Amino acid sequence: MSAERPTLEGLRIDRTQTSRRKFFSPALVATVAVLAIIAAVAAWWLTRPKPVAVRTAPAREIAAGAPTTLLNASGYVTARREATVSSKITGKMLDVLVEEGTQVEAGQVLAHIDASNTEASLHLAQAQLESARQSLAETDANLALAETDLRRQRALAAAKIISPSDLDRAESNARALRGRHERELSDIAVAERGVDVWKQQLDDTIIRAPFAGIVTSKNAQPGEMISPMSSGGFTRTGVCTLVDMTSLEIEIDVSESYINRVEPSQPVVATLDSYPDWNIPAHVIAIIPTADRQKATVKVRVGFEKLDPRILPDMGVKVAFQSAAAPASSAARGVLVPATAVRQRAGRDIVWIAHDGRVTSRAVALGVKNGDDVTIAAGVSPGEIVVVEGPADLADNTPITEAKP
Repeated sequence: MSAERPTLEGLRIDRTQTSRRKFFSPALVATVAVLAIIAAVAAWWLTRPKPVAVRTAPAREIAAGAPTTLLNASGYVTARREATVSSKITGKMLDVLVEEGTQVEAGQVLAHIDASNTEASLHLAQAQLESARQSLAETDANLALAETDLRRQRALAAAKIISPSDLDRAESNARALRGRHERELSDIAVAERGVDVWKQQLDDTIIRAPFAGIVTSKNAQPGEMISPMSSGGFTRTGVCTLVDMTSLEIEIDVSESYINRVEPSQPVVATLDSYPDWNIPAHVIAIIPTADRQKATVKVRVGFEKLDPRILPDMGVKVAFQSAAAPASSAARGVLVPATAVRQRAGRDIVWIAHDGRVTSRAVALGVKNGDDVTIAAGVSPGEIVVVEGPADLADNTPITEAKP
């Protein structure tokens, strides 16, 4: 009996078990797991909260009895005594003896004006004075002769030797000479006044410093015309500008809304724009009793407690008007933070505290406002970092980064 012939189905290879074993191999499972982890990390990276840029500042402790800032303002350094030195007469400049930065004393000669015409007029006046004196001397001689002749005529008239008309003629001659004597005395006085006038004119050609100070600008050069009045053209009206450095002070325009925080003799801390780290003690000199209706400001004069060569006219300066120091027992408690750090949320005052690169909101109790700062009576400790500038939609645990100034 012959064997059973193999069929086509019997020769087919069953690959089902092999495919299943390859699909679930350990290498494939590990690869899928790594890809899943990478996808999860990428999804977290793309959806994570991004840091926001903020500005921060530390909360400052209020020292017991220390004054607080009531108002901040800005102004300029001005000189109370400043003058453009000119001449009393019109003339041509001969020389200018000062330069910018020269220290001068009161009465020191600054410049000379051409005095040739004035000197000639003075010599003429002196000659006229001398002529008047010589004329007086001649009149005095004639008067003495007339007085002698009058006495002789009176003696002869008493002896009936001469007629009364001769006596009258002698008396008239004497009176005329006396009158001429008095007139010539007056002429001499007039001539002396004329000499004094021309001497004064000559002295006016010498320009002197009216007070001690420093020359800040030189306005004329030799050869130029100078005049006390502006006459157009190339005529100068001043030789130089002189500033008394001992009269430097600060002028500030304070808004009408805050002038109630300023009072005479109030302590002030001034800071020059050129030296921002230098706090200069000062005080309020006066509040000018008028307002500028266009700017709605009131001018305030502030004086330095001690002058310094670094303080120069027209420098920009910022001032902080201080309150008087309170006794230690009544000193305000709490900390000072910039007023911009306080925000509103759900009707409550809060500040954002920065810590470990994230922010957390904290409710606070506010005290008095001191200029650009506000007192936090409770809720913030000295040294804690608060956010003073940042987005309006900050949330708790938002990552932050410090904004560059």
